[in-house]
Amino acid sequence: MIKCSILRYTLKNSYKHRGFTSNPYTTSEINKFSSMCSAQYFRIPKITSNFGVKYTSKNACRYKSSESGPPSSKLPPLMDFPKITWPSLVKSVKNFILATFIIRPYFDREFNLPDFVIGSKKAVEVVSKKIAEGDTVSLTGLVTSDILPSVQRSTSLMSLSQREQIAVNVDDIYFSFPYQIGVMFNEENDQKRFVEITMVFHALRGLSLMRARGEEPPLNMGMLPEYQSRISVCNYRFIKEFTKGVESDWTINLLNHFKPVDEVQE
Repeated sequence: MIKCSILRYTLKNSYKHRGFTSNPYTTSEINKFSSMCSAQYFRIPKITSNFGVKYTSKNACRYKSSESGPPSSKLPPLMDFPKITWPSLVKSVKNFILATFIIRPYFDREFNLPDFVIGSKKAVEVVSKKIAEGDTVSLTGLVTSDILPSVQRSTSLMSLSQREQIAVNVDDIYFSFPYQIGVMFNEENDQKRFVEITMVFHALRGLSLMRARGEEPPLNMGMLPEYQSRISVCNYRFIKEFTKGVESDWTINLLNHFKPVDEVQE
């Protein structure tokens, strides 16, 4: 808590730390400052509970540290992994080659990348809403067992407001793409083979409601403050085993949510 007496003391004594042999401030100047404090000329902004800033002359020379600002809305990472926002031209070409000439002919003749993208959006909706609800136990079987403890730990450290921002409606996703497709073979057993697909989703909270009203967001919404806080990017990596004779489903072995506006402000 800052009081005017501390500031008056500073005026009287600061010259000693700056090489002066005598106080450069006159007695009348110090007294004038004191009268200004008592007259409550100095007004300090006070953070209110409704996130607004108002000025008050009451207790004008005092700041109460107990009146803290609004809680941070920045999303902490669910997993420690580089954030991906935009596609790579080189990786996109490789993805097409792997999907068309490797996965479909040799792994799964029914594999179709556009259908996979549709299914992955639904998976994001289901998983993100469970995290938002704090129901990480239900993630068993949807995410791999090795990342579940990390996701549970990160979720437990989030505030309710932060968790709510994790939830994504499938109809709020306006842009998505496969960032990278990988084909892996087990080093100990060449018969085991896996496919990993890293997906990126851009979502605008409330987009489905806007479209229901016949509205469309502007193309430059990422530059408009009224939209920036509602835009989030999701990184999800899916894995599936394609070993012959093994029945397997796509599961998530990496996931993260972040807001681009937070990255700009850092």
